[in-house]
Amino acid sequence: MAEIKLFYHKDGVIRLSRSLDFLKSNPIQSFLWIDLNDVDEEVENELEDFLKIYIQEEEEMIEIEMSSRYIETQDTLVVNSNFLLSNFESDPVSFILKNNILVTVHSEELISFHETVKKISANPKGYNTGADVLVALLETRVEFDADMIENMTHKITQLSNSLSLQEADKELLGEIKNLQEKTMMLRENIIDKQRTVSSMLRSDFISKELQPKLSMMIRDINS
Repeated sequence: MAEIKLFYHKDGVIRLSRSLDFLKSNPIQSFLWIDLNDVDEEVENELEDFLKIYIQEEEEMIEIEMSSRYIETQDTLVVNSNFLLSNFESDPVSFILKNNILVTVHSEELISFHETVKKISANPKGYNTGADVLVALLETRVEFDADMIENMTHKITQLSNSLSLQEADKELLGEIKNLQEKTMMLRENIIDKQRTVSSMLRSDFISKELQPKLSMMIRDINS
């Protein structure tokens, strides 16, 4: 379902709006995160004109080489990353950070995004800028990747136990092939996050206060 969410500070809490007109009629510095989920081109164009940013089409996000998924200009940080869904399909996500406002673009409902919304709602003082939200989104995604690895490990253990009891028939070989493919996807997904976080550690867009969180993320990813 197409949806736009605008998160902004007011009276010490983080509030939510779903209107671009509201964005245009309120102080821009009060906004920290604009989330675009499967919105149409007209909405994207309107936001591009207002914020002076460029929003990539999904095809562009998919075709970008891994080495080019992290870009810094004079005033903008752009990160493109693939988020795995529970069915192991991949949803390309674009993060655009400019003037302390984070814009996220994706085409699927992402559980990690919902969990991040819960975090910032519970602790609004911990999220003053779009960079804070960007780091939180990546933290939550890495946590979900860890859960997927744990689930995969459990399935592999079950499969290993079954191999000791029976010969590998066609169905079992198919399961092994399926697990191999999913493991490769998970590995690629994690390396993608590792490169992003490593680049952010060296970025002037990320405050020194956020660097310990990024360092912890790198350790979690390596684990």
